[in-house]
Amino acid sequence: MGGSASAWVIFLITWVANVGTALAVYALARRYGARVTSAPFSRWILKPHQIGKIERFYDRYGVPALAITRFLPAFRAVVPIFAGVSRTPWYRVVPPIALASGLWYGILIYIGTLAGANWNRISSIFSNLNRVLLWIAVPLLLLLIIWWWRTRRSPS
Repeated sequence: MGGSASAWVIFLITWVANVGTALAVYALARRYGARVTSAPFSRWILKPHQIGKIERFYDRYGVPALAITRFLPAFRAVVPIFAGVSRTPWYRVVPPIALASGLWYGILIYIGTLAGANWNRISSIFSNLNRVLLWIAVPLLLLLIIWWWRTRRSPS
């Protein structure tokens, strides 16, 4: 099997990279978001009143919303953009992004570490499962072949 690596090192690299890129996206959206959202082509994405609603949403639910949505696929990527465009202050953006990212990647790396430590057992379980599925699939395949053979003749 493969080599070994420190789970803590993997966690720190992953966490710092994730938080860093999210905050870079936030900073770019905060700096250039107003210019982009006021351009004529952007009105088909977000209208000015929608940006106002996003700003009010972040004013009211900012920290919990940022934390929760960082766990949701698709939302995870756009949350820093909307936080930047709505000009949410950095001190309300950094903690929930850092906390949610730490929890998410900490859990994933912990699960990966457990899987790596128990790989022989996991491999054995899947090997046994594949044998059971083979014993189910072979008779089904035979039945399918028989059905196919019988239905090939045109009705007389």
